[in-house]
Amino acid sequence: MYEPIRTKSVHSTMAGNTTDFPHRSREEELDIQLAGHLAALLAVTDALRSLEPSTDLDAAAERLAEEVGRLRGGTTPVRTSASAAGGEAGTAALHRRAHALAGRALVVAASRADTAAAILAAERMDAHAAALAEPQELTGVG
Repeated sequence: MYEPIRTKSVHSTMAGNTTDFPHRSREEELDIQLAGHLAALLAVTDALRSLEPSTDLDAAAERLAEEVGRLRGGTTPVRTSASAAGGEAGTAALHRRAHALAGRALVVAASRADTAAAILAAERMDAHAAALAEPQELTGVG
């Protein structure tokens, strides 16, 4: 019914020396992925800081930079300048993007059981969701 396999798989590790390609552990891959999400969130946070300066965004940017540095083995993340971020879209679009990036970071942080990064990502999600929420008017019921 099925044709038998006639050749060895090119994916087989039994075929010879397996040191000819890099190996990373799952934890290393998750560290790289988490650092990437947090670095992207830092870039959006810097863009928001240039459009609407606040102490909350300043503190968040510093915490994000510390986390990215920790995950990258002490390497300082690249920061965007205020002039480079000035041409970005409106603040609402940046808050939506930051919320999505924080959500991705939260998923990866939870997967690798990194409590500090997960708490930071959850806090940033809450902050960006609050910034997106429109003020609701209270109405009296009859």
